[in-house]
Amino acid sequence: MTNDIHYLPQGREIEIFQGAANNRLPVLIKGPTGCGKTRFVEYMAAELGRPLHTIACHDDLTASDLVGRHLIGADGTYWQDGPLTRAVREGGICYLDEVVEARKDTTVVLHPLSDHRRVLPIERTGEMIEAHPDFMLVISYNPGYQNLIKGLKPSTRQRFVAMNFEYPSPECEVVIVCQESGIDKQTAEQLVSLGNDLRRLKDHDLEEAASTRLLIYAAMMIQSGITKREACTACLAEPLTDEAETLVAIQRLIQAYF
Repeated sequence: MTNDIHYLPQGREIEIFQGAANNRLPVLIKGPTGCGKTRFVEYMAAELGRPLHTIACHDDLTASDLVGRHLIGADGTYWQDGPLTRAVREGGICYLDEVVEARKDTTVVLHPLSDHRRVLPIERTGEMIEAHPDFMLVISYNPGYQNLIKGLKPSTRQRFVAMNFEYPSPECEVVIVCQESGIDKQTAEQLVSLGNDLRRLKDHDLEEAASTRLLIYAAMMIQSGITKREACTACLAEPLTDEAETLVAIQRLIQAYF
């Protein structure tokens, strides 16, 4: 089967993920926002030929949202599996994006799935589900957002094969921006150089760096007929800050490149 999802490897991440899948081990992916973590998981799911169940984690995510709950229907109450339970039963990759955003009592349900047991206990039905051979648990988070309140406990981290992602090298990022947007190489090179200049402002004037995703958005807007300065303002300056002085500084950078 042909994999239609584009992904440009930065190192040996494909082989490491493949090795974890072959050994039925869970995977943890660390990296900044928009650096390609989700795209990589989508690519690997297609490579392995496994269904992908993606869950965007947030403060209100409960264990029931993952595992399932009893619902009321025409014939009375019935049990409905959540995405985690479906992946465990049927096989597939369950991907929890930004797992540190989930409540601590929610992530506890992952523990028996992420060690040698590979089981999912469902208290409300009394079931103990053994994971399908093709089940794989993958979680991701941005270490830059970690603090004392929101962090991944060591007891959780040590259950996973972990990989660290960074933004691609400039050469690779140019290829990615061209591939994803259809933009010409020269414009892609200018966007990537601008993006790297903006990344140097992180932790000084910007809380978050200019992601590869935003560079692709800017390239797509340019490709659709928006001027380069307008596209960079809409896709790079405004999403990164609300501070007037910082916006002015970014606009100067944009004007220097375009």
